[in-house]
Amino acid sequence: MTLDGLTLYHLPTCLFCWRVRIAAGRLGLKLPMKNLMLSPAAHSELVHEGGKMQVPCLRIEEGENVRWLYESADIIVYLKKRLSNG
Repeated sequence: MTLDGLTLYHLPTCLFCWRVRIAAGRLGLKLPMKNLMLSPAAHSELVHEGGKMQVPCLRIEEGENVRWLYESADIIVYLKKRLSNG
């Protein structure tokens, strides 16, 4: 299942990023992901639009608004809530 408007910014070796990816998999979610090691553009987006270089970070598009959610535990809680709300 895919939830619209979400993108996960991550690093493949980050344990907190692994935590989010594993949780998403267990929830049956396919999150679009941007690997900062492979994409300088994604790195720049995260820093300039999100405000800081911290992963994991979930970019959440809500209509015209965009917000950036940091902290693996917070991201997992958000994903579970989104799933339960449809």
